[in-house]
Amino acid sequence: MTRNSEVITGSDFKRMVSGAYSEFLLEYEQINGLKGAGHLPGTHILRTMGAAVMPLAETKDDSIGGLSRRVATAAIFGARGSAGIVLAQMFRGLSKGLSGKYNATSSEFGKAFQYGILYAQRVVPEKPERPIITVAKAVAKGAYHAVRANLPITEILQAAIEAGEASLERVDHEDAGARIMFNFLSGCLKGLDGNFVSPAVSLSLGLEAGQPGLQDPREDLVRPYCVRFTVLNTRVDIPALERHLREHSSFALVERHEKGVEVHLHTDHVGKVIEQAVGWGPLKNLHVTNMSESHVLGAHGALMKVALLAVAENKVQARELQEAGVHVIVNGSEDSCPSVGELVNAAHSDLASAYVMISWSRDFRLAFQQAKRLLGERVELVLCENKMQQARAIKAFDPHEDATANARAMQQASEEA
Repeated sequence: MTRNSEVITGSDFKRMVSGAYSEFLLEYEQINGLKGAGHLPGTHILRTMGAAVMPLAETKDDSIGGLSRRVATAAIFGARGSAGIVLAQMFRGLSKGLSGKYNATSSEFGKAFQYGILYAQRVVPEKPERPIITVAKAVAKGAYHAVRANLPITEILQAAIEAGEASLERVDHEDAGARIMFNFLSGCLKGLDGNFVSPAVSLSLGLEAGQPGLQDPREDLVRPYCVRFTVLNTRVDIPALERHLREHSSFALVERHEKGVEVHLHTDHVGKVIEQAVGWGPLKNLHVTNMSESHVLGAHGALMKVALLAVAENKVQARELQEAGVHVIVNGSEDSCPSVGELVNAAHSDLASAYVMISWSRDFRLAFQQAKRLLGERVELVLCENKMQQARAIKAFDPHEDATANARAMQQASEEA
């Protein structure tokens, strides 16, 4: 067998991801009309991809391992809807396979791609097997044989696409999840050839005008790093410091401390934040947490034992939920699902020692489950089928009980006829 010496670079990876975004930009409306992945799956997958590609615009990292990790982090945090969660997990597996690599051989990339398929399969319930998983398994098998044959990456992707096309003959062609998998692979292949439209170009061309469901990708930019530190300077101007820190953060809290000020913020540019902060005084107790990975949710001065968190699709529902006793409201609807990052950010508010997250739509379930995976035992879930079930569950909440006991009682109440 002739040795294949092809090398996949960080630039190649950027083009592949941008190609996938471009493909969804062209196909999202058609995907929205398909069944099998909840409400508006095309819009949710496009917004997830938008979040995934935005970090590539400014990063100076050109290693394939570093870029894949950044994309995975942003995709996991920005994932929306069932389809978006599955795609984000594919990026997560891909980044695991490319971890620590500056460049990758075709074989290494092909194996990492198979790893991504495995992660995507894990997030979806095994039975009944969904079409997206049927296609994913066929794609993984096609890629496996191409990798074993030591083929170039374009031929590996082509083999995966052909295997996916063959599997589409055996499943419902109208399934959104299966179509998303196929579009993703096609976009990656086109991206390698330089055939794509980047998010920045799509905005400059005004493609968002007149297209329902097309989101400005800049609005889906995520800030997945939680940074905490103390500035040892009692003379710090707190309002001025907050203003400076908010330039690169979605959330910034600065509180007076006996030896200075304590800072808690969420950012996508850790280096820029620290660079700003060192000018305000000596730094101490610096902690950086990647919130897209499993982590311990610290209770820093929590005001409550346990808080209720729910999703509201408008101001009327938000007011009703607050009057019913819900403490934290996240914006979202079936047409515009809350992202994993929005749920995680809400739980990082330091309001309570623990949270019960309650969902009223099946479209939210995978996002809630991913938030639970990231936040661990301080978060419990109550997954309802509709708003009526959610209302019954909220009535069963007892602020004197812990999150686990509340979740159990609330889930039981929601299922009572």
